Amino acid sequence: MSLITNLEALLEEEGVIFLAYGGLFTQALIAGMTEALEQKSEEADIPIGISNKLFVIFIELSQNLMHYTKQKVFDPLNLIYVLKQSDHYSVCSQNSITKEEKEILEPKLLPLKDASKDEIKQLYKVARKNGRNAHEKGGGLGFLEIAKKADEFEYVFEPKKDGTYHFKLCAKLKI
Repeated sequence: MSLITNLEALLEEEGVIFLAYGGLFTQALIAGMTEALEQKSEEADIPIGISNKLFVIFIELSQNLMHYTKQKVFDPLNLIYVLKQSDHYSVCSQNSITKEEKEILEPKLLPLKDASKDEIKQLYKVARKNGRNAHEKGGGLGFLEIAKKADEFEYVFEPKKDGTYHFKLCAKLKI
């Protein structure tokens, strides 16, 4: 997957990390990181349209991490980062999930992978209108929001030896 690679390879490609964090996630921590991201965006003079999309995607991915890391022992591989490369920004997250969690998340992501922006907007409207997934945890409206804002996104579920999965998702915003 082109967006989901190891961090060192991204940095070697002239990437600049705006923000990176690994570990346990709390609402207060997400608020602080969002504030730091806002300050870095202003310093870098990122256009408001792109920075707003960055914030939305960052918050959605952070809340997903918060939901899944609250239930588990500390895992340093629970990670989120915002990266700038020559022609795009990437907001990426990764965390460990159970097989059952994968079975909940994958059907929500699969229809979004190749959907057009119009199809994603329609799916979002339908989900909002009928209230499904509106307040549940596990990527309901959040994945739709990410798909709406991103120019492209990728995800992968990598099986681990212990029967769990390493879930990685990257959203890309073109400059």
